[in-house]
Amino acid sequence: MSIRIVLDSPPEFYTNLDIIRGQVVLSLSRHEHVGAVVVKLEGESRTALGVPPDNPGLGIASDPRDRPSAGDTLHENHKILYRLTQVFPNPNAPVGPPPYVLNPGQHRFPFEFKFPFNNSCSNSEAMARIGGVVGSGGIFGPGFRVMDGTKQLMYSHVTKTLPPSFTGFPGEAEIRYYVKVTVQRPGLFKENWRYQLGLKFLPIEPPRPPPTNQEAYARRPFAFHARSCSPAPYKKRSSFFGWQPAGGPSTPTNGNPKLAPPADGSSPGAAAQPPSVEMSARLPHPAILTCNKPIPLRLIAKKLVPSQAEVYLIAMQIDLVGRTTVRCHSLVNTELSRWVIMARQGLSVLVSKPDDPVGCECVVPDSLWSSLPLPNTVMPSFVTCNLSRDYRLEVKLGLAWGKPPPASTSLLGNRSRRDLADLPQELHLPLTFSRIEVYSGMAPPPALVEAMRQGRGRTSHLRPQHQPSQPPQTGRPPSAPAPTLPPRRPASSQPGAQQQPPADDPDAALLYPPQLRPGQDRPPYDDAPPTYEEAMAEEMTGPLVMPPASARPAYSGVTDENGPSSLAGRSEKS
Repeated sequence: MSIRIVLDSPPEFYTNLDIIRGQVVLSLSRHEHVGAVVVKLEGESRTALGVPPDNPGLGIASDPRDRPSAGDTLHENHKILYRLTQVFPNPNAPVGPPPYVLNPGQHRFPFEFKFPFNNSCSNSEAMARIGGVVGSGGIFGPGFRVMDGTKQLMYSHVTKTLPPSFTGFPGEAEIRYYVKVTVQRPGLFKENWRYQLGLKFLPIEPPRPPPTNQEAYARRPFAFHARSCSPAPYKKRSSFFGWQPAGGPSTPTNGNPKLAPPADGSSPGAAAQPPSVEMSARLPHPAILTCNKPIPLRLIAKKLVPSQAEVYLIAMQIDLVGRTTVRCHSLVNTELSRWVIMARQGLSVLVSKPDDPVGCECVVPDSLWSSLPLPNTVMPSFVTCNLSRDYRLEVKLGLAWGKPPPASTSLLGNRSRRDLADLPQELHLPLTFSRIEVYSGMAPPPALVEAMRQGRGRTSHLRPQHQPSQPPQTGRPPSAPAPTLPPRRPASSQPGAQQQPPADDPDAALLYPPQLRPGQDRPPYDDAPPTYEEAMAEEMTGPLVMPPASARPAYSGVTDENGPSSLAGRSEKS
């Protein structure tokens, strides 16, 4: 017996609204009794953090017996994607009663799924309907045990776009997508056959704002230190009150050699005034970078004082810093990752000329970084229930007052004492964009974007309407409208009695943990985007033209999509 999954023209990675098609190939060497064949498309966001020794309780469990102790590892698993379909027997085809006998040979069962926009675990009603055993054969077999969706109600969730595949921190966090097939084998002592195939996933980027002339910038002014004038050579002491320079009498210096005029006869103030320049790094506003694309950076130097000096850019480094926030119950950990986009030393780019007026701006040529794309290990920014990733950009500059020496004469051993005194003064500046967004580079289909623009005002038909029983409060700000309330039940005969929901109320089981209460159309703890995009994608009649596999950017944020999970511990059976 062998079982495998064959996908039809699989791309390097899948994205939202992609249709994944394939076949389950079951090869049998003898007759087998099969109850059913079920295929599932799943996505998991798993985290694991150790309990610190200084605070083992953490307020996770109210019962002291259930509280973790120091050294324990907590796990949190979110089923961000869960789709299930039965490929054998066909639910619409008239077949005999189970079990079914499959002849020896090769059997193929086609399947098809469509990736949604948002994660599934935030839908409390859908999660509450999942669970138990499907296709039970009584004494002939255990049937299919699907995921217990009520476990997802114990966690807090957000409604966001599906996150990318991610295996960057072994033993701490991972996001995986896979197709799983289960073949039910009726029998008291027979186990079901299972097989899964890993996938890579990269989400569609949100619609970009229209381009404008606005820019986000990080700037910093700086000034070099004033140089002290080198004294002329002096001979022996000629009087008690002063020194006489070698070369004869000159203007009186009152014993202070710093008062001697410069040898070239120029004005002392203009020649000794240190330069002051403001360096600014600019990005289009809002600050958005794209995976596998160069950084749209502009570097500008602005002269601040009328100094007759030259300032050169001698070194430059661009770092992209990713911050991953890992949450597991009440534990939160932050991991930093750094990508060096560009690092150059020994530059000699003139950014401030002596003849430039005050306020003159000099644009540094972008040829230094315009041909350097982001590495393919950089994933787009995302937020999911227990994981999030955001970025900042650091630009480090090295500047020199005066022309830098050639690289061949940069060693101190080859210089005299007079050459060491003439070395250019160097200064290093950091410029930081504290928060930027990284997009995947896959724009949503134009038909979907146009439908979203035309239909955002008509999203009311996608949600149940509730008539408010009382007017909203006047003290509430306009930006936070009062949630509508469901129709009240008839009051009890006793004036002070509280109304309890009946036992058969379907919403009673969904009130804890706090998800969407009756009458609420959005979670109170998260500014979640509407699901109108997904609804429009499902209702549009024409096919959505997604970016072909050849036009999609390279992405290797997953070490091995078919490798075993690095989080050893509890996992939900599905």
